[in-house]
Amino acid sequence: MLEDTRVLTGPRKRDPAVEVRRILVHSTGNAKGQQRVREKRLAKACEDLDKLQRGAGGRKRVAALVTVSCLALLVFCLIERQVRRALGGDQKMQGLYPGNQRVRPTGRMILYHLSGLRLRAGHTTDPPTIVISRGVQLHLLDLLGLEPTHPRWPET
Repeated sequence: MLEDTRVLTGPRKRDPAVEVRRILVHSTGNAKGQQRVREKRLAKACEDLDKLQRGAGGRKRVAALVTVSCLALLVFCLIERQVRRALGGDQKMQGLYPGNQRVRPTGRMILYHLSGLRLRAGHTTDPPTIVISRGVQLHLLDLLGLEPTHPRWPET
């Protein structure tokens, strides 16, 4: 059992300070009950993790999925960073949102606009071409330093 005093103040400055006495009692019964609850929660969490690992194909597969997710997030961030660097200054551009307001491009918005790009397959004499349907797509490709009119021809 512990005992001490503490001064409590009211919410307003004019409220008087009140000194209160605290008595803290430690109950071994309560502590044991709380420990059992923690152990049950930990056992349930371990069971859920085991189910996840079995469903995903084991620890190696879970690690591989996490690695792929991290790499995708890295590419996402690098695309956003490259576009913002190429914009310079206030790092804002028009055309990403309706109304043509100037905003900082996000990775999500950049990939949303680039997802509309289509590749027209080439023939033996014609190289493939990228079909650009909106001006913002051309602007984003330019900011990323990509040449949209001459995609790479696969080596044969």
